[in-house]
Amino acid sequence: MSDASKGLRLYNTLTRTKEGFVPIDPLDVRMYVCGPTVYDFAHIGNARPVIVFDVLFRLLRHLYGETHVTYVRNITDVDDKINARALRDFGGEIASGTLSLNEAIRRVTEKTADQFHRDVATLGCLEPTVEPRATEFVEPRADGKADMITLIKSLIERGHAYVAAGEVLFDTASMPDYGQLSKRNLDEQQAGARIAVEAHKKNPGDFVLWKLSSPEEPGWQSPWGRGRPGWHIECSAMSAAYLGEVFDIHGGGLDLIFPHHENEIAQSRCAHGTNVMANVWMHNGFLQVEGQKMSKSLGNFYSIHELLETETFGGRRWPGEVLRLAMLMTHYREPIDFSVRKLEEAENTLRKWKRASDLAPAAGSQVPAEVVEALSDDLATYAAFQQLTQLAGEATDFSGAGENGAAASLKTSLAFLGFDVGAAKVDEAAIAETIARRLQFIAAKNWAEADRIRDELLAQGVQLKDGKDPVTGERVTTWEVKR
Repeated sequence: MSDASKGLRLYNTLTRTKEGFVPIDPLDVRMYVCGPTVYDFAHIGNARPVIVFDVLFRLLRHLYGETHVTYVRNITDVDDKINARALRDFGGEIASGTLSLNEAIRRVTEKTADQFHRDVATLGCLEPTVEPRATEFVEPRADGKADMITLIKSLIERGHAYVAAGEVLFDTASMPDYGQLSKRNLDEQQAGARIAVEAHKKNPGDFVLWKLSSPEEPGWQSPWGRGRPGWHIECSAMSAAYLGEVFDIHGGGLDLIFPHHENEIAQSRCAHGTNVMANVWMHNGFLQVEGQKMSKSLGNFYSIHELLETETFGGRRWPGEVLRLAMLMTHYREPIDFSVRKLEEAENTLRKWKRASDLAPAAGSQVPAEVVEALSDDLATYAAFQQLTQLAGEATDFSGAGENGAAASLKTSLAFLGFDVGAAKVDEAAIAETIARRLQFIAAKNWAEADRIRDELLAQGVQLKDGKDPVTGERVTTWEVKR
């Protein structure tokens, strides 16, 4: 184990403080992060927690050893929209018994789950240690791992849940300190409730653990009738199945603090009789697009796949590692404005780093201590990137004999942070598109924009040369890469 692990500090949403990280077992550091609901392609907002916690996963592996970190990120494939589509597409096969419910749901979600995996791999993210699907943890399992029905039974037996109107509900009043994560006081919630309490609920904040399915809806057999689980119980079961009743870190987006993570804590603690579910709770900030909340109605809703493969944002496709760097240039807890300008800045920065790292034939043997130290301060990626920029400057200025140590360290750092450290690749199609845009500006006599594009390309190591076609007399532009 690296001595640097003693310096790891993480902001804990549960305590609202930055704390020294002390794992329950340094030989088995355990982290759970809420994954995607695979009803549709993952949007760019979904990419942020995947990238953020990939960096944390990499850091933990560096500090504690690759075999001593367990990272669980789930796939949510139990959802009313998914169920409705499974029934629509495979209702006949389900009714006849030729296709099981799990098989039908898997067929519905396979395409979007596969696309998610391809997208996040392009973003430079490692695969988690385990990626459970919710449908595999509804009923009691042959291997004895935690499941949703058994957890719900335990909550009823312990007096924390009740059956009413065909549902099993969690009794929030049965947990005196409910609301610690979100800092919501249960009494204030009840006194200030603006809507009438549903007749079958004891309290306004009580939430569904199990709900009945009609004959036309997919469902599982349970002691409370054929039905399906509520959203929150899924993560309680899957985290317990692989990480135990209490584990080290639970992560996700800021939007999940309430109700999802608050209710996960309530279910897990009350089912297992523990004081905590996870010792550290980490949440990444919200994402806006060009200064506005991302929304389909505003026309600024982009999937990861669209950004990677189409020209819908800024008139071009964006490399995965450019999207990755743009996400990490803002501290993970801060809100981020995802914009074309930010992507262009990330692309220029990454190319400078790549050109400098190419001055070394191979990576160094150690990740620079300064980079690890920066990341160990609650994933201070901006401070880590300052170290990379400094290394790039030293590598470029290097004129001595022998190995360019700064370039080698830079190459190591880039690989550690999830960036490709192969030979810098020239995207000829992208350069051609950029030159074509510049020629349009020249034709319109917009010299300022034409010069801006020329200067940007030069900063990326691409030098333009303007001339005329000797046959047609038309303006032409050639280019070459300058190292």
